[in-house]
Amino acid sequence: MVGSVWAVIGWLALLAVGSALMWPRSSATAVREVPGVIDAIDLPARVIWVGGALLAAVVAFFNWLGRSRQKTGDTPMLAYDEPVAVAPAGHPDFAQAYPPDEVVDVDYSEHQPTLDEVELAVQGGDIPKPDLRIDADNPAPQVERAPEHPWRVPAINLLVDRTQEPSARIDNTHRAALIEKTLASFGVDSKVVQINQGPTVTQFGIEPGWEVKTRAVVEKDERGKSVLDRDGKPRQRVEEVSRTRVRVNQITALANDLALALAASTIRIEAPVPGKPVVGIEVPNHVASTVTLRSVMESPPFQRAVTRSKLALALGQGVTGEPIVADLTKMPHLLIAGSTGSGKSVCLNSIVACILMHATPADVRFVMVDPKRVELASFGVIPHLAFSSIVTEMDKVVGTLQAVIHEMETRYKKFATLAVRNIEGYNRNPKVSEPLPYWVVIIDELADLMMAAPFEVERQICRLAQLARATGIHLIVATQRPSVDVVTGLIKANFPTRIAFAMSSQVDSRTILDMAGAERLLGKGDMLFMPTDASKPRRIQGVYVSDQEIEKLVAFWGAQRLRSTIASYDHLLDEAKEALEAEAAADPVMEQARELALEHNRISTSLLQRRLRIGYPRAARIVDQLEQEGVVGPAEGGGSREVLTRSDEEPAEEPYD
Repeated sequence: MVGSVWAVIGWLALLAVGSALMWPRSSATAVREVPGVIDAIDLPARVIWVGGALLAAVVAFFNWLGRSRQKTGDTPMLAYDEPVAVAPAGHPDFAQAYPPDEVVDVDYSEHQPTLDEVELAVQGGDIPKPDLRIDADNPAPQVERAPEHPWRVPAINLLVDRTQEPSARIDNTHRAALIEKTLASFGVDSKVVQINQGPTVTQFGIEPGWEVKTRAVVEKDERGKSVLDRDGKPRQRVEEVSRTRVRVNQITALANDLALALAASTIRIEAPVPGKPVVGIEVPNHVASTVTLRSVMESPPFQRAVTRSKLALALGQGVTGEPIVADLTKMPHLLIAGSTGSGKSVCLNSIVACILMHATPADVRFVMVDPKRVELASFGVIPHLAFSSIVTEMDKVVGTLQAVIHEMETRYKKFATLAVRNIEGYNRNPKVSEPLPYWVVIIDELADLMMAAPFEVERQICRLAQLARATGIHLIVATQRPSVDVVTGLIKANFPTRIAFAMSSQVDSRTILDMAGAERLLGKGDMLFMPTDASKPRRIQGVYVSDQEIEKLVAFWGAQRLRSTIASYDHLLDEAKEALEAEAAADPVMEQARELALEHNRISTSLLQRRLRIGYPRAARIVDQLEQEGVVGPAEGGGSREVLTRSDEEPAEEPYD
């Protein structure tokens, strides 16, 4: 608006009109006094003023004329902010728009034009011209990039946006006064200083008081004689002897008495609350609130965590209502234990659903082992599965874990080639064309695996837990029987992060957490979360994911699986099977199995387990090997097999099956 003379004149006229409208009297006075001012100016000043105005007008006119010619000239001019699209030389659009005989590629590697040369070129002068020839047979090398996967993550509105159910009106002030009164009745001085109401329990922060010891002292006058009162008795005063804090053990020992006074089924005392100088008394609410997965995923802590890791997990809400978020890459393995109906399977479903909400198959792959056949069956059609199906057969579990171990060893070889330490460094390396995805191995029931093949399963799980973290392979193992023969000391040592749901006894709580407390949980998602960097567990109400939400999420990914292709790792299963068969062929107990088969008319897998003291997968492989050698016949459905070749030196014995 200020680039031309007419624009300047227009602005001045607009200023004059605006001044006349806003200040009419002052403008009229100024107009009446203008002739007097002009008459007062002498002639030389008038000439200078008029000449300067004319000179400025002439300069503005020539500038406007030069710009008009520049816009209508032969040389196109581009604005500074106008984008310029250039197709590479090897692109098909480039070859179609510009024939090879008309293309000129300017190489400024040896000559860069200066500003003076550019101005001379605009004025029509000659400048030194660089070599404009190109090599059409040898185009510039193109940088290879990994193909982009056409995966789309689901929107957050796929989950149910159900607000928390309002709990019944609780008079926490009355309950706090009742706690103080109950403790005082047992001689424990205390005061409630904090009240934190959560979705399941309300935490009362108790500050221990003082134990004051006093004594009665007879008052005496200056002469050392006792001072008498009106009745003629010596006057006494109470004097404080000592003041000590109330011990925490005095409060924790009254847990059952507090539960009786509060009419609560059970209470849990956390002494002290981490980071606070109070003792926490957790009293159950009359009505528990439901914590949805969407409410935790929309919280700021989860949004920050998901930007840093593809394995961010929304666990639930704490006793104060704050969202609890964890990162599986930092755990790095998770052990879950809980009795039937405590919320263990819902926790597994919520973990898988949370990862599916923000991770594509190019980022995360799952290996699911479900001996129950129904807990993880809903996720059988998602494209995130590393293998073609969920493992449900017990005789395939050992081969599946061995396939995961082979993948781990393969990744370590790739890391050694590029001299990187972990999967993050490998994926950031510019030499990598396709990043490696994370693997999450989920085992729903560890007790069934330990009963079938305790030695092989324990050895493979411990090997993965010790070495698989750097390769991006993480384990989530769940069990409903946390006994010492299932959760062995070697497994506990390699699973520092644990989640304990409601337990049936204090012994089970000590097995999973190394401390009591889980036997006092309420069930239905109430859990204790023990992270790696904490010395005490944290009480959480776990998130709830309904079957309808899981069906929508699985249908969303199942539709993309039909439209897109994803690489499968089933070849690892074949390699693991061949390795196990080779191991079975070289099994040191193979000869003993042959001798045992020749002593009986029929043998079974359980017979080999008892006589040779081996696990079920190993015994099953030996029976299959004996069938291939022609020693025993095929399976007949009863569990035992007929021995085809038998020694005639002694009579055959029937197995005790």
